[in-house]
Amino acid sequence: MAAIVLGLILLSLTIWLGLLSFWGQFWRADQQLEVETLDTTSLESLPVVCAIMPARNEADLIATTLRSLLLQDYPGSLNVFLVDDRSTDRTANFAEGVAYALNKPQQLHIISGESLPPGWSGKLWAIEQGIQKVETVDVTSLQKPDYFLLTDADIEHDVGNLRRLVAKAVQEDLDLVSVMVRLRCEGFWEKLLIPAFVFFFQKLYPFRWVNSPNNPTAAAAGGCILIRREALEQIGGIQAIRQTLIDDCALARAVKERGRQNNSSSPAPGRIWLGLSTLTHSLRPYPTLGTIWDMVARTAYTQLDYSPLLLLGTLLGMTLIYLVAPVGVILGLIWGNWAMSDDKTHCVYAFTGLLTWLLMTLAYLPTIRFYKCPLWLAFCLPAIAFLYTLMTLDSALRHWQGRGGAWKGRVYPR
Repeated sequence: MAAIVLGLILLSLTIWLGLLSFWGQFWRADQQLEVETLDTTSLESLPVVCAIMPARNEADLIATTLRSLLLQDYPGSLNVFLVDDRSTDRTANFAEGVAYALNKPQQLHIISGESLPPGWSGKLWAIEQGIQKVETVDVTSLQKPDYFLLTDADIEHDVGNLRRLVAKAVQEDLDLVSVMVRLRCEGFWEKLLIPAFVFFFQKLYPFRWVNSPNNPTAAAAGGCILIRREALEQIGGIQAIRQTLIDDCALARAVKERGRQNNSSSPAPGRIWLGLSTLTHSLRPYPTLGTIWDMVARTAYTQLDYSPLLLLGTLLGMTLIYLVAPVGVILGLIWGNWAMSDDKTHCVYAFTGLLTWLLMTLAYLPTIRFYKCPLWLAFCLPAIAFLYTLMTLDSALRHWQGRGGAWKGRVYPR
């Protein structure tokens, strides 16, 4: 039994050495839009951009987020299509008021969302209606867009965000550019759990691999995606991913896979970029454990493709990677109190477990620093991972009970 426990601790240590050495340097958190060297004044032409913003009961946030979008310093053409997804809190009225207050009513186009048809998720159906409106709107001053900016209604954009996104896309000839905006991290539970959410996402989709055209890994962050209109048309439009709940990664995968299959369809097909943003951030609050729990449980089992085998593998993997090390330290300390003076096995348990724990702590530190959280939280990663493991299990239970995919009053079956 002692040999089995020690073997598990050594395996956990080996896994962390492999992750830190060979897993796309995910832990560095260095793929950031604002630190890229981009000459935003050297664009030969200024692409036309249409922003599509789905909004469902966002009256509390829409004034701030829409204002940030209408006040972008982008010198090219920008129009905002806000799709009011059957809100009951006068979201559209507040949005219209913002546009008039800024003296920019001509830049805002409000669309009343239609009923959700079968086979669509609510957000994607709203985006589809916005894109359809862009293609058919009868406005003489509105040019067909070169890019769509897909943005959530809870995102407050830095004034230069769109300019940097466009410069990145044009200068590097990218089909899709996305940033994982800085999530709100103010209260105790947000500081404890939100940075880990980003850390786990980066581990699942190492950004350096996502950004390499030679690696099939694809991902995006749905709060802020700039996509070339031609690239969207090449994959069959939003309809191609209409049933997905994790729509951002599905969109990125469709763009990258399409490019890998057909290298003659565009100047640089299938090229995508994903990074972090230090300035553009989400206003969505997650003040309690319950709100964060619901956010994760809503799609965690979807990420596993509703597979019981993948769920079991995930639970075992999370236990091995994050929980075995601290358990080894505890067992080593307990055994040390009982062991004979010449029995040093407990020292091996404690030392190996502690070394593994320190490695995962060092890996987590860049993300903790990025979110400007207390450094001691990096040592809490095993406990945080345990909570996320429980959330994943609860996500599966909700799905089996017919409660999976609930969001803003809608429940999406598989």
